[in-house]
Amino acid sequence: MSVACGLECVFCVGFSRWAWKRCTHVGSDDSATWTSATPEEFEPIPRISRVILAVYEPDLRNPKISPSLGTFDLNPEWVIKRVTHEKTQGRSPPYIIYIDHDHREIVLAIRGLNLAKESDYKILLDNKLGQKMLGGGYVHRGLLKSAAWVLNQESETLWRVWEENGREYDLVFAGHSLGSGVAALMAVLVVNTPAMIGDIPRNKVRCFALAPARCMSLNLAVKYADVISSVILQDDFLPRTATPLEDIFKSVFCLPCLLFLVCLRDTFIPEGRKLRDPRRLYAPGRIYHIVERKFCRCGRFPPEVRTAIPVDGRFEHIVLSSNATSDHAILWIEREAEKALQILREKSSETVVTMAPKEKRMERLSTLEKEHKDALERAVSLNIPHAVSTAEEEEECNNGEASAELKTKKKNWDEVVDKLFHRSNSGEFVLNDNVVPER
Repeated sequence: MSVACGLECVFCVGFSRWAWKRCTHVGSDDSATWTSATPEEFEPIPRISRVILAVYEPDLRNPKISPSLGTFDLNPEWVIKRVTHEKTQGRSPPYIIYIDHDHREIVLAIRGLNLAKESDYKILLDNKLGQKMLGGGYVHRGLLKSAAWVLNQESETLWRVWEENGREYDLVFAGHSLGSGVAALMAVLVVNTPAMIGDIPRNKVRCFALAPARCMSLNLAVKYADVISSVILQDDFLPRTATPLEDIFKSVFCLPCLLFLVCLRDTFIPEGRKLRDPRRLYAPGRIYHIVERKFCRCGRFPPEVRTAIPVDGRFEHIVLSSNATSDHAILWIEREAEKALQILREKSSETVVTMAPKEKRMERLSTLEKEHKDALERAVSLNIPHAVSTAEEEEECNNGEASAELKTKKKNWDEVVDKLFHRSNSGEFVLNDNVVPER
């Protein structure tokens, strides 16, 4: 009897300790040790957020959504293509192609999940753990199919626009929620096969994933951190949801209960086991975490932006918060990102400048490169499956560039299409299964 009472006491104490730690875990804890972002590196994010918001607008000259600036700061004349749900036929969320001449960018922006469209759910549900590999890691199968379809439709347009602007503009893929996963995998495909769009160099390709879905394994998330930037607002549930997405969207009307059960289950999975699972998907790239609330403090505070390329502890625990779903909204992300940018600029202007701006910019770029190299080495030291060291990454890039030079642009594109697609009986392109594109 005494033994049973003792075990019961141990269980109660252990459960109470777990409950206290989980209930007091807030979103700001995930980035408590990260460094602050600079206004220069964070500057594109509010602007790109407004481009994504423009996808939701049927008429940009008479917009219904009011961003933080009060109006859209993009020129409707520079929107060269708009693709709706009817045109994608459920293969991809709607998107636009926008040329930003002021910032010398070609932006392909994709909207997020439409709760009224069954096709969007099918894209998210088209995945099982370990079902699809790409470039030495696992990715979300449905999102990869959608990304490949968009590239199949728009690569010639992007190539033509890039050539017309002197091959000097950056190619930017951007998306929110469902669209963020599609955009991230599009960036991976283009970086791996640059001849798809005129041999565009890696340093000209960027991706901004807002409220990102977990779409790639940890080694890929770290490997492409120099290309992909993820933006997470405080307690957003989706980047923290490691469980198969079908469980989330099948139970969307009981989301708080489901999140608690997922949180309970993931808490008892050892950290080492998570890291050793090559099929476990993560939010992609470098992460910018916008923090605006604190523990036991009411209301929102002036937002601050923290950034890092985390390896272990990469947004692993769901936050039990009433804001877990509202922080996922693109409109809130855009507004808080704009506020954070203004605060960063004010702090930067108050700092005494001790060197020329050009040197300061170069110093920050070297810091970002060093952080990426350190993250690659950290992944190798933790024995992350398929992780590559800095030297191996540079060798792969050089080999990829050398092999691309030996092929004509058209031939390279045809080979990519043959590897990724086959023609169905109706003549449509269908993504092949179990294909690993070459670098």
